[in-house]
Amino acid sequence: MSADDVRHSDARVLAAWRENAAPWTRSVRTQAIESRRLVTDRAVVEAATRLRPRSALDLGCGEGWLTRALLAHGIDARGSDAVPALIEAARRADPAAPPQRYACLSYEDIAAGAFDARFDLIVCNFSLLGGAAIDALLVALPAHLNEGGHVLIQTLHPPTANADAPYRDGWRDGSWAGCEGDFGEPAPWYFRTLGGWLAVLQRSGLTLRALEEPLHPQTQRPASLILLAAAH
Repeated sequence: MSADDVRHSDARVLAAWRENAAPWTRSVRTQAIESRRLVTDRAVVEAATRLRPRSALDLGCGEGWLTRALLAHGIDARGSDAVPALIEAARRADPAAPPQRYACLSYEDIAAGAFDARFDLIVCNFSLLGGAAIDALLVALPAHLNEGGHVLIQTLHPPTANADAPYRDGWRDGSWAGCEGDFGEPAPWYFRTLGGWLAVLQRSGLTLRALEEPLHPQTQRPASLILLAAAH
């Protein structure tokens, strides 16, 4: 394995999030990230609640803010994340929750069948940052959908996030730009073009149903890409 493969890998993504769980939790809870505060948090909640799901899985839930928001809308929501410190933060913020509400599972665990529940909605809010691990996870998701269920993905907007790099799928260096706090080494992330997202959904047995591009109110540029998919 080359030095670049070690620096840019699914394992490094997880290691970086473990290292930065505490400052990330503080940043989310103080609404320190402008794009989240002004656009993307509201956008994903509105996209999810429009579907009127009875049950939902917040996949890659982090410290659990979205799980709690869905619960507040009357949705039977559960969260899952691979970082123990983030799951502990989610549980502390929701002390009356039953033990099964927040599960500490990796994407590899879920792809291998460790999670046996089904949901009307699976939400992935800026949580699909890896490469092969995400490909394997998406293949597993149709089996966790109830009939008529959906997968809702909010991610970086490909043309906006691409900057000056070549517009092709591949690993990129991470950054904590826009975040306040004592962050350590940023996680790398696997950039996907719009075509790359459509292709990986198709390979996973998912069909795109709708696409949104929430706009930043000041720049009027897309702040994110929201993809709504259902099983073939």
